[in-house]
Amino acid sequence: MTSPDYAVFGHPISHSLSPRIHAAFGKQTGIALDYAAIDAPADVFAATLARFADAGGRGANITLPLKQDAFGLCAQTSDFASRAGAVNTLTRVDGSWHGDNTDGPGLIRDLTGRHSLDLRERRSLLLGAGGAARAAAHALLDAGIGELVIVNRNAERADALADSIRDPSRVHTRYWNDLADLGSFDLIVNATSAGVARETLQLPFALVAPRALCYDLSYGAAAFGFVAWARAASAGKALDGLGMLVEQAAESFAIWHGMRPDTDPVHDALRAELPLLATD
Repeated sequence: MTSPDYAVFGHPISHSLSPRIHAAFGKQTGIALDYAAIDAPADVFAATLARFADAGGRGANITLPLKQDAFGLCAQTSDFASRAGAVNTLTRVDGSWHGDNTDGPGLIRDLTGRHSLDLRERRSLLLGAGGAARAAAHALLDAGIGELVIVNRNAERADALADSIRDPSRVHTRYWNDLADLGSFDLIVNATSAGVARETLQLPFALVAPRALCYDLSYGAAAFGFVAWARAASAGKALDGLGMLVEQAAESFAIWHGMRPDTDPVHDALRAELPLLATD
């Protein structure tokens, strides 16, 4: 059995749509590629990635909970990945890994491109402080949001993320127990792993401003709880992260193969299989 040239690493990983997405991109562009999903708990991730490289692996996507671990295994990283401190795309260059982060660009492409949303000056709440949250924070600030409040169940991680951004005029942290006292937000991004872990977030409806955008970085069933809460709170728009998933994959594909595929057909096919709770 030959080793794949490309793979997605995570734990758990069996649910990943990345192999299907990259296969569709390859078919669309006429590029033959062998892309697999590889389960890698954090304690064996480095060794598993090393075996993949030794067997000829050329590129990898990284998902929960390994994005910050992947950052530490890179010899070089892109500017955005360096700022985020997290990597979701690895490319083998001269015997070592070069790290990129396409989550941030993927999020902004989905919001501003597919959904034609203006993010400028929005008062924004970010729930979570892991690898995906770090990319989202930097991307949203680059896109011009007005204020970012970071809340994480582990307050120290939220503080560490805010400190790394170094923009105290726009970025603040609060405690999870203070959510009911924070006022309302124009943009709420759920970057926690609660949905993946089948946990329920207890969030006050008062967080949602009129016509607010609520966005879960997870997709499908993992986002149902947050999307349902947002709709019950009368959010202007409630979205899951399927579009971000497809857009970040296209950015990775372009890094590896030198061309960016058309994402709309792939997104639309997956959305037909993974509908939101109701039609927007």
